[in-house]
Amino acid sequence: MARITKFELGAMDRFQLHDEVEAKIFIQDFDGRKLLQVSTYGRNSRQEIGKLSQTFQLDENAARELFDILKNEFSFK
Repeated sequence: MARITKFELGAMDRFQLHDEVEAKIFIQDFDGRKLLQVSTYGRNSRQEIGKLSQTFQLDENAARELFDILKNEFSFK
C-alpha cells in the first residue's frame, strides 16, 4: 500500500499493455483530510482470483495533480 504525494510525468522506452483487473474506489475522511483509495484485485489468471492485489491512496493535492494530468492528456473538460 502507498499514499501518493506527487506525480511526475515520465517517458518509457518500452510500453506493455497489462492484463485487465477490477478496482474498487473508497473515499474516507481521515484526520480531517479526505482520502481516495484505489484497490485492485487479482486478474483471472492468478491462483487466488479476486484477491486484493495493490492499493494506493491520494490526498486532495495528489488527486488534483492527477486530475490536471488526466484533463490535459485526455482532453477532459
